[in-house]
Amino acid sequence: MTTIEPQRPDLARELIARAQASAAHRAKRVRDQLDAVQLGQGRHADHANTKVLRRILAEHDWPGHRLVGVSGVRAAWRIALHSDDDSGFQRAATRLLERAVQFNDAFVHHWAHLHDRTLINTGQVQEYGTQLLLRADRIELCPLRAPESVDKRRTMVGLPPIAVALETVRRRYMPNGSAHEVPNVVLAQAA
Repeated sequence: MTTIEPQRPDLARELIARAQASAAHRAKRVRDQLDAVQLGQGRHADHANTKVLRRILAEHDWPGHRLVGVSGVRAAWRIALHSDDDSGFQRAATRLLERAVQFNDAFVHHWAHLHDRTLINTGQVQEYGTQLLLRADRIELCPLRAPESVDKRRTMVGLPPIAVALETVRRRYMPNGSAHEVPNVVLAQAA
């Protein structure tokens, strides 16, 4: 990936601002610090973010490094990742992201995460072990195809071994051995 100035810094700023606001809201949700109204506001923000990203995809395909820079492409990926209420959109975004990866305009590990999230959201098993369920007393993988070969698949997309990834998530969300009474939340491992 190159570190040239993005062609559309305005789109990059919009994507980044939306993804940052969503991440802050999601962090409060994981810590169970939101009331019902705030939860609804978060869902509304996710819908609005999906709508904005849908427009960008229609006009530009996947907003890759050349168009929005590294931070902008990461923000677009995070928005697509959390567009859980629109599986058709997630599938389309996954295909466009895959094409951007083929043209060296996006990260392959972002594609792996979005691919897994789309599979889980459509009732299928994930391929790369990026989707986890945070429960009050533990973190567990969402259903995974061929667990015995997951590390080989993860290596192919630039992800660390599953044991390393799970330990990282455990340290982040369960530093004292519990998730501090959080509700069940599906997490995507940090990329």
